[in-house]
Amino acid sequence: MIRLKNITIRNFLSVGNVTQAVNLENPNLTLVLGENLDLGGNDAGSRNGVGKTTLANAISYALYGQALSNIKKDNLINRTNEKGMLVTLEFECNGQSYRIERGRKPAVMRFFVGDQEQKYTDDAQGDSRETQQEIDRLLNMSHDMFKHIVALNTYTEPFLSLRANDQRVIIEQLLGITLLSEKADQLKELNRNVKDLITQEDFRVRAQLEFNQKIQDQISGLKLKQSAWCTKQENDVTRLNKEIAELETLNIDQEIANHAALSKWEKDSKDLTDLENTIKTLSDTLAAEVKRAEQFEKQLKTLKDHRCPECDQALHNRKNLDLQKEKTEFLEEVREHCKLLGNEIIPLKVAYDMTPAPGPKPEVHYKTLDEAYTHRTQLNNLQTQRDRRAEESDPYQEQIDELQNTGLKEVNYDQINELQRLLNHQEFLLKILTSKDSFVRKKIIDQNLSYLNQRLSYYLDRIGLPHTVEFQNDLSVNITELGRDLDFDNLSRGERNRLILSLSWAFRDVWESLYQPINFLIVDELIDSGMDTIGVENSLAILKGMARDRSKTVFLISHREELSARVSNILSVVKENGFTTFSQLDNI
Repeated sequence: MIRLKNITIRNFLSVGNVTQAVNLENPNLTLVLGENLDLGGNDAGSRNGVGKTTLANAISYALYGQALSNIKKDNLINRTNEKGMLVTLEFECNGQSYRIERGRKPAVMRFFVGDQEQKYTDDAQGDSRETQQEIDRLLNMSHDMFKHIVALNTYTEPFLSLRANDQRVIIEQLLGITLLSEKADQLKELNRNVKDLITQEDFRVRAQLEFNQKIQDQISGLKLKQSAWCTKQENDVTRLNKEIAELETLNIDQEIANHAALSKWEKDSKDLTDLENTIKTLSDTLAAEVKRAEQFEKQLKTLKDHRCPECDQALHNRKNLDLQKEKTEFLEEVREHCKLLGNEIIPLKVAYDMTPAPGPKPEVHYKTLDEAYTHRTQLNNLQTQRDRRAEESDPYQEQIDELQNTGLKEVNYDQINELQRLLNHQEFLLKILTSKDSFVRKKIIDQNLSYLNQRLSYYLDRIGLPHTVEFQNDLSVNITELGRDLDFDNLSRGERNRLILSLSWAFRDVWESLYQPINFLIVDELIDSGMDTIGVENSLAILKGMARDRSKTVFLISHREELSARVSNILSVVKENGFTTFSQLDNI
C-alpha cells in the first residue's frame, strides 16, 4: 500500500521562505479554501490566486520532478526569493518508510529508504535518473496516470478529450497490458540470442564441410598425435591418483554431517533469539498501551468534572458529552488491545521457557556446506576421470582406420534445425504478446474491462449522470443516452465534469485492484466548473464515502465557501504580502 504521510514546502511557487507543512495522513474529507489578503477594493478577500493548487503541484514535483501543468522547473521557484526551493515528501510503501527531498537553486535530489539515503552516480542538476527509476518502480504509476487518479485538476486534459493513441497508452497501463510489452522486450532479447547461436552453428557446419575436404591431409598428423596421446594418458592417470590421495585425507562424509549439525544449531539459536525479541517487542508495546490507557482515564476524569483536559476551562455543553464518549471509546479500544497483547505474550513466554538452549557449536573444516559438497564432488569427479582416462582406448587408430575407409565425416544439422524451430516458436510468442488481435491481450482486457465498466457505472449512478458510458474491447468508449450515441463534447460542462470525476474514480478503483491501494486523493476545483447543486452534493457524498469507508485522505479544493459547513476539516490557504500559508482548521 502507498501511504502519503507528510509534505513540507519552502520557496515553491507562492510559498515563501517559511516552510509550510501539511499532513497528508488524515482519513477525512478536507475542504481547501483560500483567501487573498493582498487584493483591495472589490477584490478584497478574493479566493483566486492564493496558491491552493500549490499543494498538488508540490506532491507531483516531489514524486516525479515536474508539476501537474507545463511549468518549467526553474519557474517553480518562488519569484520573490528566487532560491532555496525545497519540497520534502514522506510516504510509506508496503510498510517501508521513504522520504524524497527535491529542490532547485541549489539543486537537490535525495531519496531515503527508512533513514538511509540512497546514493546514485548520475545525479545532475537535482535530478537523478536512477533515483527516479527507483521511485517509479515503487509507485508503479506514470505521471499521466497520477494526474488521472490521484491529483485531479482542471489543468489536466480529460481522458475522453485525448487522442485515441494517448487514451490507449493510459488504458493499457491501467489494465496491465503494458506488462505484455515488457515481456515482449525480454523475448526480443532472447530472439536475438538464438539468432546469434544459429549464425554460430552455421559457421560450424561450414567448417565441418571444409574439414571433410582436407581429411586426407590429417591422416598423417593423426599418427603423430597417437604417440603423444598414449604418453599423455599415462601422465594424466598418475596426476589424478595424486590429487585423489590429497582429497581423501579428509573424511568428507563426516564433514557434511557436521555441517548439517551446525545448520541445526544455528537455526535453534536464531529461533530462540527471535522468540526473545518478539516477547520484548510485545511487552514494550503493552507498556506503551497501558500508559495510553492511563492518559485516557485521566482525561475522562477531567471531562466528568466538567473541565477541558487541554486548557482546564469549564466545559458543560454538548461538546463535553461528545468528548467523554470519544475518550471512553478510545479507552475501551486501548484496554482491549492490552488484553490481546497480554494473551499473545503468555504463550510466547511459555514457548520460550520450554525451548532448550542449543548445545556446543559443531566444528567444521570448511566454512560452508557448499565447499564440503564441492570437495566430495571434486573427489568423485577425479575418481571418475581417472577410471575413464585409464579405460580410454586409443582414439587415433580408430580415426585413422575410419578416415582411410570412408574419407568423410557426416555433417549433423540437428542443432541448427532445433535452433531454427526455437526461433520460429519465439517469433510466434512475440506475435501473441504484441498483436492487437492476440487472444492473450483480449483475455486480459475482457477481465479488467468488465470491472472498469462496473465501477464507472456505479459512480455515474451515484453522481447523477443519466448517460451510459462503456469501454469496448478495442478500448474505445461509447457514450449513449436513451439509445442515442454521443461524443464527449456533446455533453454540457456539468455533465462532462460528472463524467470526468466518475471516470477518474473508476480508474483509481481498477488501478488499486491490480497494483496497490493509495491513501491520498486531491480534487482541484473540478466540482466548481459548471456543476449544479445536485452534482456538487453527489460529488461531496462520494468523496466523504471514500474518506470514511476506505480510510482515504481526500483534499477538495473549491471556491464554494458554503461547503465549509458540510465538512469537519478545513485547510485554510491564505495569501498575504505575496506569500501563501497553510493552516489546518477543525470545523465543528
